[in-house]
Amino acid sequence: MPKPRQLAVAALLMTLAFPVVCSARQQSGLPREQAGTGLKRTRLYLNDGSYQVVLSYRVRGENVFYLSAERGAQEEIISLKLVDLPATEAWTQRRDALASGKPAVEIDPELAREEADRAARSPEVAKDLRLPDDDAVLALDTYRGQPQLVPMQQTDGELNRQTAHNILRQTLNPMASAHQLVEIKGETAPVQLHVPDPELFIRLEDDAGEPAHGNALRVDTAGNKGERKLETPSPKSEYVVVRVDVRRGVRVVTTFNIGLLGSARRQGDVIETTRAAMPGGHWLKIVPREPLSFGEYALLEVLDDRTVNLCVWDFGVRPTAGPNRDAVIPEERRPPTLAPRRSQP
Repeated sequence: MPKPRQLAVAALLMTLAFPVVCSARQQSGLPREQAGTGLKRTRLYLNDGSYQVVLSYRVRGENVFYLSAERGAQEEIISLKLVDLPATEAWTQRRDALASGKPAVEIDPELAREEADRAARSPEVAKDLRLPDDDAVLALDTYRGQPQLVPMQQTDGELNRQTAHNILRQTLNPMASAHQLVEIKGETAPVQLHVPDPELFIRLEDDAGEPAHGNALRVDTAGNKGERKLETPSPKSEYVVVRVDVRRGVRVVTTFNIGLLGSARRQGDVIETTRAAMPGGHWLKIVPREPLSFGEYALLEVLDDRTVNLCVWDFGVRPTAGPNRDAVIPEERRPPTLAPRRSQP
């Protein structure tokens, strides 16, 4: 049986040890109710859509202090500007509602529609590669194994090129003999694609009939003689890829029979395409029906059963060509680097 002196020593040791345990809990930053097991983890959402799993967080001034669940409840700090507090609080409410058996918190339908529309204006066409919001026509290319979006400019044969979607009408007579439609300066196009099966994306107008952001769809049309007027493009337009005739110093686009499009009869250097509106209705996807061989081409818009657009998008297919200027490359979404909070002296 322990002697009174031994019991006194043991009691003294327990008294000295207890404050050390409490102090360790306080230094870790854990609230008393979370200091033991069964901690409630939550998500601290960031503005780029990613999140950190944390045990608790608090806002202080321009910073957010949190206890990382992935790094042993170590207190860390991040700028408040990088944190999406509404998303963080909404997730916590949904988690608590599910845990208590109550209905989950519903997202405002109007906000959900706005978010869906925003995503539709810049849809993803390859991993981490989205259509930008400031171009009218782009080609999905692959350069050295990397998918890229290449902006394409229009030309009506003159040296000046336009980034907008312009229309210059020309009526074709199916009974007339083949003749020159457009003569483009130079023997090669500024845009050279590296794959035989590119996908082309054309921006459409928004619901109000106005150009969809900036000058991406500023449409200028003209009659055959002189007078110009503004006209919105039709999403019903057909598109064909025409192999151009390369001559000394120029590339020539010649006429074809619109009435034969869609029939079993093939027309020389005309490659028909498939057309599909992308979800949201802001972009049109154009894909050639057959691979494009090495050479120079023009994307030509067929406005109706008699009329074409003389403003064309010229490009070449050349696997050995160098990189295209202003190509949009994949951009991986990465959370900002978070550093542990330095202990105060």
